[in-house]
Amino acid sequence: MDVKYDFGDEGENPIVYVRPVKVVDLPEEIREQAEGADTLYAVHSAEGERLALVKDRKMAFLLARQNDLAPVTVH
Repeated sequence: MDVKYDFGDEGENPIVYVRPVKVVDLPEEIREQAEGADTLYAVHSAEGERLALVKDRKMAFLLARQNDLAPVTVH
């Protein structure tokens, strides 16, 4: 969870999707880093690529906005 990702610059404020992810559904190496959390929040590109995993929804939106991305929630 401490891996840097180059978000690039694909235009003006591209949309990214934020969705909750159950920790039990993640690979073991990520579960070990989840520090007891049941749910993490994933930031995905419009193409579906997972760009980041963070501990809470607010942080996911903040991360996206800091990288000039437009976050929206996926249910």
